Amino acid sequence: MGSASLSYKGHRYPVEVISHCVWLYHRFPLSFREVEEFMLERGIVVSYETIRRWCGKFGQAYANALRRQQPQLGDKWHLDEVFIKINGERKYRWRAVDADGTVLDILVQNRRDTAAARRFFRTLLQTTRTVPRVVVTDRLRSYGAAHREVMPSVEHRSHQGLNNRAENSHQPTRQRERAMKGFRSTGGAQRFLAAFSGISPRFRPHRHLMTATKYRTEMTIRFAIWNQVTGVAGLPATT
Repeated sequence: MGSASLSYKGHRYPVEVISHCVWLYHRFPLSFREVEEFMLERGIVVSYETIRRWCGKFGQAYANALRRQQPQLGDKWHLDEVFIKINGERKYRWRAVDADGTVLDILVQNRRDTAAARRFFRTLLQTTRTVPRVVVTDRLRSYGAAHREVMPSVEHRSHQGLNNRAENSHQPTRQRERAMKGFRSTGGAQRFLAAFSGISPRFRPHRHLMTATKYRTEMTIRFAIWNQVTGVAGLPATT
């Protein structure tokens, strides 16, 4: 299971508490202090600094385990980039999703030139360990130059109107960024977004396309997978 490489040795809080705090922080636009308050309401006293350490230690591991549980990725990739402010400086968040909206990777870079596009393509191929049939981008010239160098055999479609799927996938991240009042460093932004993009979308199914019953069933399945990858499912039942 995905929890095989996780170790909670030395942590005095139960696995259920740790995994629930990490889930709350990455699923909803909450601060560490707000997660602390949620847990206090449930009678669990844990400091926001402890929650911060849990998210830093386990967030990426949970995200990686969830990605390994995902079905096969689509062969049509949508790429996009948007600017973000980090300590008042303009940076760029590069994102790739497949045709189903599954986030393939996020990379924070200083520029959006050909070198940056090339690096993003190579990171994508390394992360997914697969080659797409089609890549869809906007009309940024950097994509074309990098595409010809890194994946020349892949079809490249460049059109502003075709890339709404990638552009729309930025919205949850923008919402989270506003709640956090921005990022303090590029490394911090990359670490958070890498974990966030692996956890949050897993609990955002296309609800508008589902009946209420179908939605509840789907979420129940996803919660069960979460319990498996975090190690909660392997715990003995309590009465």
